[in-house]
Formats: sequence, structure tokens, C-alpha cells
Amino acid sequence: MSDIRIEERETLIDTPRVKTERLVLSRPDGETREHVERIVHDHGSAATVLPYDPVRKTVLLTRQIRFPVYVRGDAALLVEPCAGLIDPGETAEDAVRREAMEEIGTRLDTLERVAEVYTSPGFMTEKIALYLAAYGPQDRVADGGGLEEEHEHIEVLEWPAARLGTMLEAGEINDAKLLILTQALLARRPDLFE
Repeated sequence: MSDIRIEERETLIDTPRVKTERLVLSRPDGETREHVERIVHDHGSAATVLPYDPVRKTVLLTRQIRFPVYVRGDAALLVEPCAGLIDPGETAEDAVRREAMEEIGTRLDTLERVAEVYTSPGFMTEKIALYLAAYGPQDRVADGGGLEEEHEHIEVLEWPAARLGTMLEAGEINDAKLLILTQALLARRPDLFE
């Protein structure tokens, strides 16, 4: 694991993406009104994909340092499906194909939509589109690893789908995106987990 040292910490609240909203809410009785304050992080939308090889029964994943996980006190290296923000003018499908090339070096054709979910609706506006996609060895056209200018340093993992099934059963998947996509893959393609 990489050595992490916090050099400086600054509390940021004066940013256009993090706002304090003051609201007046009606209570369920319809008469009482409350004045409340909420902090909202306008993070944008994202997309993620879990590629699976239906012949070799494998899946492609990423492993990278996630600093907020470290700050919480957990192991900073997190296993996840490839994912990223949707750039202005992009569709979720465009974004997930771009991220698959950048992060795992894999060309994806047909995407299987799973859902669109809010990641943390108590604080963030982010909604993430989740997909599954079949791939084969011929689709692995680059090394992946993320963009150097974004300092991602992503490790590409190709695991047997059965390993994900074992982790699911043991409650060892700690990334929400991966948990949802593993359950979706298991429901749609149980043969991959045999």
C-alpha cells in the first residue's frame, strides 16, 4: 500500500459546487413550517460499468487509492468497476465507454443498462448510471491505468466472476457500485458464477 501523508488540510465551503441551502419545509401535518439549512455538493452525474467475458467467465475491475476511504480509517485501496463523471455534452454511454478505454484499456460495444441511482442523496446531487457489458480478449486494446494528468494510477484486475460471487456471499464488497453491479450480473447471468 502507498504511504499517505496529509500535508495540509483546508475547509472549503466557499466553492460553487458546495452550497448551503436554506429551506422552508411543510411538516406532514400540513400546518407547521420549519426553517432548515442543508449543505449540497453539486457533483455532477457519473457512469460505471462492469465488463464480463461470457466465455472465460471473468470480469474487469479497477483498484486504486481512494483518499476519503483512508480518511475514514479504512484501507485506501478500493476494488471498483471502472467509473467516472459524465463530461458536458456527453451521454452516460459515451462516458462509460471513454472511462473503459482510459481505466481498463477495453473497447465496449453493447451496454446493458442496469439502473440510475443517487449515490448519497442526503448531501450530493450525483446520479450514477450503471451498466454491464460483455467483452472478449480482442477488446482489450490498451493497458488502461487511467490518465497520467489525473494521477489515477489504476491497477487493472481481471478476476473470475466466481470470485465476486464469493465476496458477495461473504459481505466483502465495500464499494456500492460494485455491489449493485455484481448483484445485477448474478441475477442476469448466474452461469458466470459457476
